[in-house]
Amino acid sequence: AGDTFISCYPNAGLPNPMSDTGFDETPEVTSRLLHEFAAEGLVNIVGGCCGTTPQHIGAIHDAVANQAPRVVGRSLFYKEAA
Repeated sequence: AGDTFISCYPNAGLPNPMSDTGFDETPEVTSRLLHEFAAEGLVNIVGGCCGTTPQHIGAIHDAVANQAPRVVGRSLFYKEAA
């Protein structure tokens, strides 16, 4: 995957028919997780899929706005210490 763009387009958690939205994950949780991926330099494109709302997308934007995208060509695997 070193020479490709990587996207992360998560659901808002697992489906839950008892939830008002059908999913339990809040915008704060989703955005925190995507911030961690972005801060580690793992993603180029972020978004949201099933169960995400405009509030989720806004929180994701705020969480990753100051993060640099993944450098295409950078290995995603770490070398083990000898």
